[in-house]
Amino acid sequence: MAEHEHVRVAVVGSGFGGLGAAVRLRREGITDFVVLERADSVGGTWRDNSYPGCACDVPSHLYSFSFAPNPDWPRTFSGQEHIRGYLERVTDVFRLRPHIRFNSEVKRMTWDGDELRWEIETASGTLTADLVVSATGPLSDPKVPDIPGLDTFPGKVFHSARWDHDYDLRGKRVAMVGTGASAIQIVPAIQPDVSKLVLFQRTPPWVMPRVDRAISGAERRLHRALPLTTQLRRGLLWGIRELQVQAFTKRPGELGFVEQLAKRNMARAIKDPALRAKLTPDYRIGCKRILLSSDYYPAIARPNVDVVASGLGEIRGSTVVAADGTEAEVDAIVFGTGFHVTDMPIAERVVGADGRTLAEVWKGGMEALRGASAAGFPNWMTIIGPNTGLGNSSMILMIESQLNYMADFVRQLEVLGGRVALDARPSAVRAWNHRVQERMKRTVWNTGGCTSWYLDAGGRNTTIWPGTTSEFRRATRRVDLGEYEVVRPSAARVTEETARETAEETAREAAV
Repeated sequence: MAEHEHVRVAVVGSGFGGLGAAVRLRREGITDFVVLERADSVGGTWRDNSYPGCACDVPSHLYSFSFAPNPDWPRTFSGQEHIRGYLERVTDVFRLRPHIRFNSEVKRMTWDGDELRWEIETASGTLTADLVVSATGPLSDPKVPDIPGLDTFPGKVFHSARWDHDYDLRGKRVAMVGTGASAIQIVPAIQPDVSKLVLFQRTPPWVMPRVDRAISGAERRLHRALPLTTQLRRGLLWGIRELQVQAFTKRPGELGFVEQLAKRNMARAIKDPALRAKLTPDYRIGCKRILLSSDYYPAIARPNVDVVASGLGEIRGSTVVAADGTEAEVDAIVFGTGFHVTDMPIAERVVGADGRTLAEVWKGGMEALRGASAAGFPNWMTIIGPNTGLGNSSMILMIESQLNYMADFVRQLEVLGGRVALDARPSAVRAWNHRVQERMKRTVWNTGGCTSWYLDAGGRNTTIWPGTTSEFRRATRRVDLGEYEVVRPSAARVTEETARETAEETAREAAV
C-alpha cells in the first residue's frame, strides 16, 4: 500500500458485508476503492470459524447474495467450507482481488474536518478516504470470559472461532464452555473422539431439529438450466420466514406451540428425566436464538458426556470448577462463549468530528440512523450496524438492504458535488432509535424472560431488528437528506485553498 494513498471509498472487512459493498460500488461505476482486510484471505466469520461441525443454520439458497445465486449448493444447510468457497468465488467472479489489501488491519480511523476525509492507519501503511464503509461484522472478535486461574491452566485453551487444528482432541478430557450456536455443532462433532466431555451450561438453549439433506444432482442441474427455479426456491424460503416474524415481534404467546415441538424433539433423545430437566429452558422460545440440530441431544445422552448446569467459575491447575462447585479434571478447554457484539472493538478505533471515539459515543448503547450512520462521524457507514440483526432469517437480506442505502449515500454525495460530507443529525438518530426501541418492547427478545447477547450491558436490545426484512428494505431504500447535515469546507479554508491554487497557477505561468 503506497504511503498517503487516497481513495474515494475504503471498505473495512471482506466477509459478506465487505464483499457485497465492493460489488455494489463497482456496479455503481466506482472503482477507486480498497477493501482493508486484517487476515490473508477473504471470508470474515466463515474464514475464522472452522471448528468441527461448523455450518450455517439458514438454508443455503437464502444465505447467499441475490445477485450471485449459487445453483450448486451441495446441501440444504451448507457447511463452513462451502460458504467460504462461495465467498472466494464471488471475489473472483466480480474481480475484487485487485481492490483487496490483505494483512491490513485497521489500527485507527480519524476524521479530518479540514480536509473532509478519513485518515486511516493500517498494519500495512496509511491512506485517506472520502468515505468509509465499516463491514467488520458483530461476530468477528471472540469473547473469552475472565475466569480466575485460566492463565495457569496447564492444558490447551482456545475459542471456537480460533480453533487449533494442530491439537488432537482424541482421547482427551475436554471442557466445553457455553451452549450457543457453535457449541451445539462442536459437541456432536467431537463427542465420539474424546474420552470425556464436560459441558458447562449457564442457560439451556431451545433446540429444534435441523432438517438437512444433500441437494440432489437433478436439483442442481435444474437450477443451472433454469435460474428462475433458484429464485423461486429462495423466494419460498424468504416468504416462510417473513410470515414467522409476527410471532417474534408482536405475538410471542403464539410461540408456545413451537416450544412443545422443541420439547418433543428433546424427549426423543433424552430419556433421563434429570438430564431432561437440566436441558429444559425456563424462558420463552425465541428470546435467545432458536438453535437447529438433530445430533446435539443424542450426543449429550452418550455416557462420556456430563452436563453441568452452571457456568465455569474457577480453574485450579487442571481442575475446572463450576459456579455451583462441580469439579472436573480436563486436558483442554474450548470456549464457545460468543463475540463482542454490543461492544465491537472497531468502535474504539474510530475517531469522529469532535475527537471522541465511536466507543465513547456508544458508551450508553449503540445507535445509528437506519443501522448505518452515527452522529458525529461524517461519511462513515456501517454494515450490520445497530439493530439490524435477525432472529429467524438470513442476514444477507439485511446486508443487501444496507448496500442499497450505501449506494444512494454515494449518489447523494455526487449530486451535492464538490468536497462534501454527510453527517447524521443527532435528532434523526434519536428519532430512529426511539421508534426501534418502542417496537422492541413487545417482542419476544425483550419479553421472553432471558438474558441474551442481543442485550447490551444496560439491558437494552441494540442488535435485533424488530420487524420484517421487507420493512427494513423499504426503510433503507434511499437516503433522506433531511436526516443529515451537509458538511462543506469552512469559508476560511476555501479562501486559503483558492489563494494557494491561484499562487500555484501564477508560478506555473511564470515558469512558462
